[in-house]
Amino acid sequence: MSDLILVLNCGSSSIKFALFDVSATSLSRKPHWSGKVDGITGSRPVMGETGLAPVAVELDAVQPYHAALEHIRGRVRARLGSHRIVAIAHRVVHGGTRYFEPVRVDARVLADLKTYIPLAPLHQPFALEAIEMLLADRPDLPHVALFDTAFHHTLPDVEKMLPLPYAVWERGLRRYGFHGLSYEFMSIVLAERYGDAARGRTIVAHLGSGASLCAMRDLRSVATTMGFSALDGLMMGTRCGALDPGAVLYLMEIEKLTLEQVGHVLYYESGLLGVSGVSADPRVLLAEEDGNPRIQAALDLYVRRIVREIGAQTAVLGGLDMLVFTAGIGEHNAEIRRRICRDLAYLGVELDADANACDASLVSASASRVQVAVEITNEEWMAAWHTAAMIGLDEREVSLIPEGQDYPVPLALPVTT
Repeated sequence: MSDLILVLNCGSSSIKFALFDVSATSLSRKPHWSGKVDGITGSRPVMGETGLAPVAVELDAVQPYHAALEHIRGRVRARLGSHRIVAIAHRVVHGGTRYFEPVRVDARVLADLKTYIPLAPLHQPFALEAIEMLLADRPDLPHVALFDTAFHHTLPDVEKMLPLPYAVWERGLRRYGFHGLSYEFMSIVLAERYGDAARGRTIVAHLGSGASLCAMRDLRSVATTMGFSALDGLMMGTRCGALDPGAVLYLMEIEKLTLEQVGHVLYYESGLLGVSGVSADPRVLLAEEDGNPRIQAALDLYVRRIVREIGAQTAVLGGLDMLVFTAGIGEHNAEIRRRICRDLAYLGVELDADANACDASLVSASASRVQVAVEITNEEWMAAWHTAAMIGLDEREVSLIPEGQDYPVPLALPVTT
């Protein structure tokens, strides 16, 4: 019998899950079994699992998210066999000003976390729905919340503060930063693979359907593009990124959009989808770019915003030694990486075209003054690692895997975060 930790990574339209074996002497980065239910709010939801082709799933139209969780729970039970689950880890986007470390969730903590729903409406309510449902089903198990804001606790106050009246800073209105589990995993993997070379001036680009940058010094967060909410910073799949607040006032005052309508525009109708009018997926846009000015404009703006923010973070760092691409687009879209690096040539960035085309770990040319790397992120393993420590496994049992041994494998479905 093996002891397993179940990790749930809940978004607004998808749920990723993975089970990690914690009965061995070290916590493998490759999950025992994993999968994803995608398109939960759409007309054609599908589920992919390790070793199986994606299949369509029927979800209740009234409560599709609840139905997706029930479907995952049923599949986990069916495949457990002689194994047993000893803890459940939940990726929670927002920990607010209180939660900087993993925490075991009880009714009080859950109620606390619900107060942060307005700060992350695309993710927070769905993660908390999963926690509430599984707490009721398995109150005997430890349920551990891991926070995407926690890694950015090292940001200096000058990066956290907003230029608003000081009283709102005291009430918790500040820049928090997100994608922390991904960046924390990068801090581990880069140290393993590159040693001291990664401890200098490093920028990690987490490019998925949500996107952000993190500037690191000594592999600690010193600046990031997402701020008070997951709307800030880079242009994303459907989210606007950084925006003149006057534009929001205009939409409400002149175009008479309600608060709810404005929120829907900023979260769901903007970004690549909004500008192109076609898709939030760069793969689709690149395939249809020729002869379509709106798609060209969307891709140009997407790349420009990334390049601009890399320039800003390079200024904060005082230079750039390493640029790292991760998450679905960062890991797998060679053309987007090429365009970004083309516009960073002034920093001495130079790509190896062949290495970039095959998504190699190191894609910079030997003459490049900046090392450019591609790393597969593994938020689920990071969550399992912390959870294993919390439920009493000693450090030997959650020790890191040496470089090159047991890196994660892609799921049956493409993963974006």
